[in-house]
Amino acid sequence: MSKSITVSTKIPQELKEKMKQLKIKPSKLLRKAIEDEIRRREAEKLKEEIDKLKPTLDKVNVEEIVTSIREDRTRR
Repeated sequence: MSKSITVSTKIPQELKEKMKQLKIKPSKLLRKAIEDEIRRREAEKLKEEIDKLKPTLDKVNVEEIVTSIREDRTRR
């Protein structure tokens, strides 16, 4: 089990009252929102890395790689 820490934030009182009326648990909601944002940003970062590598990967001849792998396998 991972160790947990406390993160706090201030919200307007009316928002807190509406959450209470609607029986919204802030900890569960905030945890999910943070996890979703982390996933979104990690995916965005990966996309940027892929975009950087794309010009290099476009130069790679897939057929040559497949042929090379097959030749290597037959030598074994």
